[in-house]
Parts: sequence; C-alpha cells; structure tokens
Amino acid sequence: MAGGRGETVPADNGEVTLLIARRVEPGFDASFETWAAGILEAASAFPGHLGYGFFRPVAEGAPWFLVHRFRDEESLRRWQESPERAAWFANCAGHHHSEIARRELTGMETWFAKPGSSRPAPPRWKMAVSSGLAIFPISLLGNGLLGPLLADLPLVVRTAATAALFSVLMTYVAMPQVSRLLRRWLTRGS
Repeated sequence: MAGGRGETVPADNGEVTLLIARRVEPGFDASFETWAAGILEAASAFPGHLGYGFFRPVAEGAPWFLVHRFRDEESLRRWQESPERAAWFANCAGHHHSEIARRELTGMETWFAKPGSSRPAPPRWKMAVSSGLAIFPISLLGNGLLGPLLADLPLVVRTAATAALFSVLMTYVAMPQVSRLLRRWLTRGS
C-alpha cells in the first residue's frame, strides 16, 4: 500500500523521509496492517506531511516498513510529539509488534539508503559523484535521441519533457543501479 495526500516539493530542500521497520509476531499481520494503515492516514492529515508508503514483509518473519515524508524536521517533530500519534500507540493492543529500526533521511540520502540498515549515508561528495555517473548517460541519451525530436518545440515545453524523462529515469533506473553497483565504495569508511 502506498499513498498519502501529499504535495510536491523540490528534492534536497530540507525534506525528511522517516523509514521505520517493525517486526510483527506471527498471526497478528491483519490487525497490525489495519493499525499501520490508520496511523499512516492520521499522519497524512498533519501540516507538512508529504506522503507515505507501507511495505509488507518480503518473507515470513521479515520486517514491515512504514515510510513517512515530511516537508522539514519541524513537521516531523510536530507529528512525533502529537497527541494523535500518542493515541495510536496507546491503542495498539492486539497486533504485537515492535520497532526494530528507524532512520531519518534527508535529500539525496534516500537514494543511498538500504532498508533496515542503520548505516549512515555516504559523504555528500560520494553522492555527488554517483549522481553525476547516473546523470551522464541519461543526458547523453536524452540530448541525442530527444533533442532532434523536440527541437521545434518551445523552450519551456522542451525543458519540461526532458525534466520529466530525466526524473523518472534517475529515480527508477539510474540511481538504483548506480547505488547498487557502487555500494561498497559508497559505504566504505562509514
């Protein structure tokens, strides 16, 4: 399940992604899923909440992941300290779960995070090098193939089409591949 009534914000402007891993005792999956969906929906009504995700375990006994996106640290803090959140945790009997990991990610760190890991993000210079390696082939492909096709369009339309393509390819193709290929180098020394 994924969702949330979010708003769009530019990347790396102070946005915070909160990744939470929870272990649920066998036999309590359905009640936990109902509880988790409720708390995620409650959080989505808070000012500064940008969206959420909810990921079931990949295997029996593996953790469930809950993801919240907030505009900034202050929005996250307001939710974390809210009576609404406290009420959800006061009423969690019947689904036997425990938090096993929590991580706050900002900006580009979200591309380099390994779910369930508490390892810190790589240094920014390594993230910049990795991003550059991902951007280069997309730029080359985009300019070589799309450039001639879009040449007669107005600059704003041409730029919007290129930006949309680059964003999709960076998010779903290039950065996952680059971060996977460079994982050892990115995490060395951290």
